[in-house]
Amino acid sequence: MRDTKVDMLHGPLAGKLFWFALPIAASSMLQQLFNAADTAVVGKFEDAAALAAVGTNGEIVAFIVSLSAGLAVGTNVLLGMCIGKGEKKDIQGVIQTAMVLALAVGLVGLLLGQVVARPILVLIHTPEEILDLAVQYLRIYCLGYPALLVYDFGSAILRSKGDSRRPFLILTFSGFINVGLNLFFVIVCGLGVAGVAIATDLSTLFSAGMVVWWLIRETDEIRLSVESLCFSGKFVGKIVSIGLPAGLQGAVFCLANIFIQSAVNSFGSIAVAGSAISMNYEYFSYYILSACGQAATTFVSQNYAAGNRQRCRRILVLCLVGSVLFDSIVNTPLVIWRQAFSGIFSSEAAVIEAACQRMLIVLALGPVCGLYEVPAGVMRGMGYSLRPALMTMLGICLFRIVWVETVFRQVRTLPCLFIVFPITWAITLVLIWGTFRLVAWDKLKGNEGSAA
Repeated sequence: MRDTKVDMLHGPLAGKLFWFALPIAASSMLQQLFNAADTAVVGKFEDAAALAAVGTNGEIVAFIVSLSAGLAVGTNVLLGMCIGKGEKKDIQGVIQTAMVLALAVGLVGLLLGQVVARPILVLIHTPEEILDLAVQYLRIYCLGYPALLVYDFGSAILRSKGDSRRPFLILTFSGFINVGLNLFFVIVCGLGVAGVAIATDLSTLFSAGMVVWWLIRETDEIRLSVESLCFSGKFVGKIVSIGLPAGLQGAVFCLANIFIQSAVNSFGSIAVAGSAISMNYEYFSYYILSACGQAATTFVSQNYAAGNRQRCRRILVLCLVGSVLFDSIVNTPLVIWRQAFSGIFSSEAAVIEAACQRMLIVLALGPVCGLYEVPAGVMRGMGYSLRPALMTMLGICLFRIVWVETVFRQVRTLPCLFIVFPITWAITLVLIWGTFRLVAWDKLKGNEGSAA
């Protein structure tokens, strides 16, 4: 296989950023496609109750995916800093520790998921007629959590040297496996909701196995040595200090949206199914923006550690422009032909109408998210992970909860509920840029020099 390492410290940036971010966006979309495929299969071959049971788990699954990917960011940034500073002696310690950490946290998550699945779904007021099916899906899905974390951490290791292509290839194959297994378990075996959850777990296990196999076969400093697996407290602390806030920044979106999902559930299974359809497209839109933020994090981590401040500023500008441009290209046809895209998942007119209401409000202004995702990513790459996470919690999570408990209580309509999305994006935009001005602005000014 040709060399997959990217020189982030020298040469033109635009092309490298694009080809680095593109597989990340595609990988995230494929990962979410696991759940979208579940939704589509049960929507076409099962009844509305099965569709709603999978759909009501959408934000919970997105929370799990976002938290896992965020935790892996700690590995990505720490390895990037080691590469930027030329501290190759620590690279092996970070890699071995990261994989052990992934397994440990994954096993805890697996057990926790079995215990809290029903209480969480009850807490968000899942309709009684779909509760048992929704609990069944979530418990089976959580069985695959260790594999999900191993894949995410392994992919973060590959991306730390600029290789975002192989994680994409892995998920491409996994996506086809997932869709095929969905059809087999639902149509041939008649397993319904349980079948699509099992298919997701098996395809995730394939992804984890492939990324571990590739890391073991590496010949450079990022090779995974199974015999040398260790658990270094020094590296665990650094990975968690960067990764946990990064995970929370993505996860708070989902926490707040779970609260909103509770409000959607109060409208019944038709609204739940329609909202689930729109969310599948929203995830695809958001992952474009998130990929630009991740590209900014990875490239800045190396360049800031190396003292290339002017290059860091250029990374910021290029990622901002790219996030808004490419997300607009994706969202525009989704909004214009929203009825046709909704019809892919359901043929019921009432469900399609509910989906279109959400798509028109949420997707039309989606590119605004990129204007705060990118500066947040730059701050993470500089080692400042907690502050953007706190600002996101305040702007997204807190305000959405306040909206549901105040404004929505007075105007109980779906449009009133969905309008909170663009409002909180605008608030978070102001908070993130204010934090960026205080934390990062001065450190990125001036000529090339030490990043200290």
